[in-house]
Amino acid sequence: MIKVLIVDDSASVRLFLQEILTADPGIEVVGSAGDGEEALEAVARLRPDVITMDVHLPRMNGLVATRRLMETFPTPIVIVSASLDAEEVATTFHALQAGAVAAISLPAGPGYPEHATEVKNFVLTVKLMAEVKVVRRWSQFTRELTRPAPSLPVATPPPAQIRAVAIGASAGGPLVIQTILAGLPSKFPVPLLIVQHMAPGFVAGFVEWLNITSRLPVRLASHGEPLLPGHAYVAPDGCHLEVMAGNRVNLHNVTPVNGLCPSVSVLFRSVAMVYDKEAVGVLLTGMGSDGARELHIMRELGAVTIIQDQESSVIYGMPGEALKLKAAGHILPPAGIIALLQRLIMERTA
Repeated sequence: MIKVLIVDDSASVRLFLQEILTADPGIEVVGSAGDGEEALEAVARLRPDVITMDVHLPRMNGLVATRRLMETFPTPIVIVSASLDAEEVATTFHALQAGAVAAISLPAGPGYPEHATEVKNFVLTVKLMAEVKVVRRWSQFTRELTRPAPSLPVATPPPAQIRAVAIGASAGGPLVIQTILAGLPSKFPVPLLIVQHMAPGFVAGFVEWLNITSRLPVRLASHGEPLLPGHAYVAPDGCHLEVMAGNRVNLHNVTPVNGLCPSVSVLFRSVAMVYDKEAVGVLLTGMGSDGARELHIMRELGAVTIIQDQESSVIYGMPGEALKLKAAGHILPPAGIIALLQRLIMERTA
């Protein structure tokens, strides 16, 4: 039985979430809190498996509460956003930076056509995030993000030219992607293509948040636009991101792959087809196996393949699956990924 704590300043929202969560026989709502200070006390007393957290709370907001909880009682926290306006989405990503593992919008109420689907996704997200076992003190985790790179393993000689970097991530990925982009120089000579699994409505805010710290321009990818060196392109909501001949973006929405759209598998497959071995594939933290087999394809072609190491991953699902398939040429923490990208790409174009 998964024990859930609901944190929201609205009594009606707390009741709504309790009703939809307890409708699942595998979930028990062990308590609720109306502000951040109540949440700290409730977590210490009830020890929930997962917390749903509003960001706008009296006395202590959800951002501060998340940071305090990750330092005292590390627990998976799902940020629940009632609005997708720019300010709230930005606050949500600051909460992810503080240690929350996922963000999702508040499901539509009964009577709305999307109610059943959104409730299903909400409950599934809460249950999946409750399974995150490797939740550690956030200060320790942030040290893992910047941990110096180990000596690079001897691997297949890299290709003489690298034309693009493709990155795929799921739960826990936003902060790692932010770390990697912030660590790359402004004159990084190849484009980066990014698929980050996240709830609908958040990706534009994700791009804005990345642009705060990245020295590379980060943008939502647009169909048909050329891929420029030193630019990062993020897959928009509900669209698969691909590369097509002529170094241009191809966006399409056909069917989910691995249950996902955008899918890392689709991105990696297109990169393998267009660039063959002259590319880098990076598979980061996340649940499931999206992208693992296609990373193996890239490695078989001779491309450089990297997975995030287990110590710095919030969830080792996707990189762990790639490891089982022997798809990883390198297993590195984020700081190591930055160092390797610079070594492979910057030194070749210096």
